[in-house]
Amino acid sequence: MIKTQSSTNPNPIRVLVVDDSAFMRTAITRIIHSDPQLKVVGTALNGIDALEKIAALDPDVVTLDIEMPRLDGLSVLRRVMQENPRPIIMISSLSQEGAESSIEAFELGAFECIPKELSYVSLDIIKIRELLVESIKAAVESGIKGSAKLAQPLPTHIAPVVSLISHSGSPISLVAIGSSTGGPKALQEVLTALPADFHLPVVIVQHMPAGFTGPFATRLNSICKVRVKEAEQGEILEPGTVLIGPAT
Repeated sequence: MIKTQSSTNPNPIRVLVVDDSAFMRTAITRIIHSDPQLKVVGTALNGIDALEKIAALDPDVVTLDIEMPRLDGLSVLRRVMQENPRPIIMISSLSQEGAESSIEAFELGAFECIPKELSYVSLDIIKIRELLVESIKAAVESGIKGSAKLAQPLPTHIAPVVSLISHSGSPISLVAIGSSTGGPKALQEVLTALPADFHLPVVIVQHMPAGFTGPFATRLNSICKVRVKEAEQGEILEPGTVLIGPAT
């Protein structure tokens, strides 16, 4: 059973919960209130309501459903990241359409996408508690500010890494990357900075639900100079090719 917080944190992380399902709004609120470092400052039941609540409440983090009436989650995400950026965690279905929407959300600047079906299939909302709480805290620690447009300058903490693996004279034969919460956005920043003639193979393991890594690789391939694809059994490592391990 999820326990509610027993003491008041004077400076909790303030979260707005947006979902057109009353069940999900209640469930997500209970999860957030189970951690004393987090606090739900409001809920919204559609995209228009979400934009109004964000402006009025100025939350630190927003959990945002993708499929909603009046204004869908991707439209809300686009508006927020252009006008008043803040960390946003998307709640998505595990369907192929949901996976593709999640990858688009990452491109628009979402910090993380959490699969909704983990809660609906068995009605066991506890299964996503750890991921949701961890994502909210990591989103705040990331200090997301400014526009999420892809044309923005390469962050200063990414540039030295790209320079090292692109031009290093040392006998490096492979670049291996492992990432979890916040990883998709960071991977996009790194991989889009690699030149078309990048001389090393790259392998990536990204924590994602099954069915998400294929669309993720396809989306990255469309915006990167290097080739990006989901890895297959027996695949040969080639310079300038990025292989993303399939989620199982």
